[in-house]
Amino acid sequence: QVQLVESGGDLVQAGGSLRLSCAASGIIFSINAMGWYRQAPGKQRELVASITSGGTTNYADSVKGRFTISRDNTKNTVYLQMNSLKPEDTAVYYCNAAVQAFSGNMQLWGRGTQVTVSS
Repeated sequence: QVQLVESGGDLVQAGGSLRLSCAASGIIFSINAMGWYRQAPGKQRELVASITSGGTTNYADSVKGRFTISRDNTKNTVYLQMNSLKPEDTAVYYCNAAVQAFSGNMQLWGRGTQVTVSS
């Protein structure tokens, strides 16, 4: 039915930049909030940034001033621009979206994309 596909994860040097994309595909009636989470080995998954359908954003304090979340509603896509990357940003980044689809309301997760920041 509906799925989220992340892209853009890569190996980068500290201080570098990376842009993640997450596209929702399938028959979608509407998407409310979208967001990015990350999970490092041995740690719990944490919210990095979120954005509502109206454009209201929230960020984890650890990424404020460095990351920017945005969305293109015509493409059902959310982006995460990551600047001034630090080794502690290394994690698998997961896209999340609250979606109204044929089967009803649901929370969807992508399979994740690996971001590795070297020293």
